[in-house]
Amino acid sequence: MAGKKAAAIKDRYSKTQIISEIADNTGLTKKEVGAVFDELSHLVERHIKKRGCGEFTLPGLLKIVTKKKPAQKARKGVPNPFRPGELMDVPAKPATTQVKVRPLKKLKEYALS
Repeated sequence: MAGKKAAAIKDRYSKTQIISEIADNTGLTKKEVGAVFDELSHLVERHIKKRGCGEFTLPGLLKIVTKKKPAQKARKGVPNPFRPGELMDVPAKPATTQVKVRPLKKLKEYALS
């Protein structure tokens, strides 16, 4: 793939189209490619679930990271940023886990080419 230039795809592919394209280009069956996607999904889940390490990297493409956000207490009498002079109440927010997906070097280069 390094030698040939990749043509841009104008329309977004569905899951079936992606699996068909990969199957055609690799010589694998659609069932095998589907199994690889299912296993990749399962692998990501095991990395980012509650007791997992909280980080998954697809080499060169992207990095998925979880970040724990602490609970926020309710606040009363906070200035309203949309209506100066008014006060508002901010409700409490429970603790949560955020999932962030970061692009890596190759993915950034693909977007620029």
